[in-house]
Amino acid sequence: MKRRDFIKNLAAFSSVTILPSSVWALTKNGKIRTAHIGVGGMMGMADLTSIASHPMVEVTALCDVDSNYLTAAQKAFPRAKGFTDYRRMFDALGKAIDAVVITTPDHTHAPASLMAMEMGKPVYCQKPLTHHVSEARAMRKYAEDNNIITQMGIQCHSSDMYRQAVVLIQSGIIGKINCVRAWSPKNWGYDGPAPSGSDPIPKTLDWNLWLGTSPERPYKEGLYHPANWRKVLDYGCGTLGDMGVHIFDTPYTALNLDVPKTVKTSCRKPTGFGHPENNLVEYQFPGTDYTTDKFKWIWYDGPGAPEKHKDLKLPNDEKLPEQGAMFVGEKGNLLLPHWDYPKLIVDGKYEKIDFPTLEKVDHYHQFIDACLGKAECSAPFTYGAKLTEAILLGVIANRFPKKKLHWDIKNAKFAEAEANLLLKTKYRKF
Repeated sequence: MKRRDFIKNLAAFSSVTILPSSVWALTKNGKIRTAHIGVGGMMGMADLTSIASHPMVEVTALCDVDSNYLTAAQKAFPRAKGFTDYRRMFDALGKAIDAVVITTPDHTHAPASLMAMEMGKPVYCQKPLTHHVSEARAMRKYAEDNNIITQMGIQCHSSDMYRQAVVLIQSGIIGKINCVRAWSPKNWGYDGPAPSGSDPIPKTLDWNLWLGTSPERPYKEGLYHPANWRKVLDYGCGTLGDMGVHIFDTPYTALNLDVPKTVKTSCRKPTGFGHPENNLVEYQFPGTDYTTDKFKWIWYDGPGAPEKHKDLKLPNDEKLPEQGAMFVGEKGNLLLPHWDYPKLIVDGKYEKIDFPTLEKVDHYHQFIDACLGKAECSAPFTYGAKLTEAILLGVIANRFPKKKLHWDIKNAKFAEAEANLLLKTKYRKF
């Protein structure tokens, strides 16, 4: 594989039909041979070990720009070959890999995923699916046009408690929904100035590869790698792009939403470096069979979130869960705490819920089973790209505080020309 024209050709891929990966030749023992890009930190190791727990998986390749993480992963999977550059991994082992798992900072999701899909590989990619709207559209189109098996890494999508909430809402338990209020007090923002100067790059880190296609920037200890990249515009998507994806997911699925028509954010003025530490984002979506015509969505994040509102008042003056969402319906409310079961509120009182019985689903194993032709993914890029696009429109609105932005869903552009400049970025050659 060449050192790639894939970057400049991001939005114009081949239309060659590729057979579903489940019909490809596998290893002699019939297992799916996986390659893992990004194996450090909590999610990197969690994705690696969770995928590897499937009995039909053979971990074949490991890739990380940090040798400490790579060494730890290789100790756990000594038969897998290690790499620091995913492009070299694909060059060396392209024919020996059946599926790719990507758990990197947001800015590397699309470049790595698109390269893997161009090789016809099924891809499991962590949320948010992409860093830019243009990337989400490109990844969805390529996966659909070429029949690629895909799954966005959003584990709560497959959990019983969230799937039950979907069934309850769609059954009409509180009638049509006129508003969703969702919140997280996490602070993946940074209101300070851009750092000055530089620090020595650790010998264990390939900083050029960590930056990847993003603009070149001096290394600063503790600011980017390993933990705080979500706060920075060039690499992450703030709290909305992190927890927002999880907390939006169930209402988004339950209400069968598309992409919003308008979005408006209240936050501090843009600094050009970090995401705001506090946001209040107002979305207006097209109505669906499960919503009223004037449905709206309010998101709160950062320290102190959410703001007080009558829609969020709980029986007996109980305290709201730290993170979650409230469906406000015609016949009552449904509270959905993050990682907990929904609670029905009617006339200011909790009411008993007859929870539906659902089959257990393992989000990771579902992806592997799909590669084996035994299942379908519940969060393919067809779904993940739309949810991510909705999230990213709110992230873009953070750069235009208190200005309502109008989104043209069909043509993927804002009516406000200045906002269109943030839909994509120029990739750096690295």
